[in-house]
Amino acid sequence: MVFKRLLGSLGVGGPTVDTVLSPGPTLPGGTLSGEVRLQGGDAAFDIEQITLELVAGVEAEHTEEESEGTVVFDRFTVGGGFRLAEGEERTVPFGVTLPWETPVTELYGQELGIVLGLRTELSVAGAKDRGDLDRLNVTPRPAQEAILEAFGQLGFGFTSADLELGRIGGTAQQLPFYQELELTPSAEYAHAVNEIELTFLAAPAGMEVVLEADKRAGILSSGDDALARFTVSHEGVGHQDWNTVVDGWVRQLVEHRESYDPEAAYGHDRHERSAVGAGTAVGAGVAGLAVGVVGGLVAAEVVDEVGDFFEGEEAEEGEEAEEG
Repeated sequence: MVFKRLLGSLGVGGPTVDTVLSPGPTLPGGTLSGEVRLQGGDAAFDIEQITLELVAGVEAEHTEEESEGTVVFDRFTVGGGFRLAEGEERTVPFGVTLPWETPVTELYGQELGIVLGLRTELSVAGAKDRGDLDRLNVTPRPAQEAILEAFGQLGFGFTSADLELGRIGGTAQQLPFYQELELTPSAEYAHAVNEIELTFLAAPAGMEVVLEADKRAGILSSGDDALARFTVSHEGVGHQDWNTVVDGWVRQLVEHRESYDPEAAYGHDRHERSAVGAGTAVGAGVAGLAVGVVGGLVAAEVVDEVGDFFEGEEAEEGEEAEEG
């Protein structure tokens, strides 16, 4: 994966930068490694600072309107403080730790439609220039994968993934947004819920699992949302009967509504579930969660949707460079 951009703010003949990531996806809370490759321009330049930005595409709801945008959710200084001679080639290796709440972008090798990227920023001679945004691939941690696999084994289907700007009240959430994985109910629970939304809030000490059920209206009751939170450890994942655990969670969610109001639990930042990637579906190659996948869109279309976003970013970057 390569990020390349002529430093337009320095004019023709300025240095160029390529950021090359190590092959393969990484994990939330894992190490993202690679190297920044600099090529000197027609003159010497003082490289003051090399910074990497983690960027996510999110959607926010304002009253009745929704808007999409990008959020920088972490920054790392990986080098700087040296003079790059004319025509000089220099490589700056790096290894940075992703936030534990970094969204998952793929599941069993298939993309989820999540926009997540890395951008390189160079501070040179008092000017700053950002490189192109290109995608990151993040795969689930073992506990996350085990829980998702259990949902699939129990007959739930994956429909979409999105990133919501806002915070879930009552949790230890760190990032300004959270990821939701939307699941269709198994046959056992189809009479009770329309869908279940799953959020992972991972941390070094463990992980919060937030489940919200869109409950169906009955003869004697109106449809409403039920919310439940559970905590799991990153240790001993392989020794846990996850099918039993997850089924217990869902049963508790459906049969025993939380004692607090889910609207209040999410606070004023709670939004309806329609975000980047919503409405997309991953095709029938996604292990257990292939069961019940909504038809109409296939994995290739998810890839196209994410690709279109990054192409749009590059076009906007180019326009900004021309205006500068």
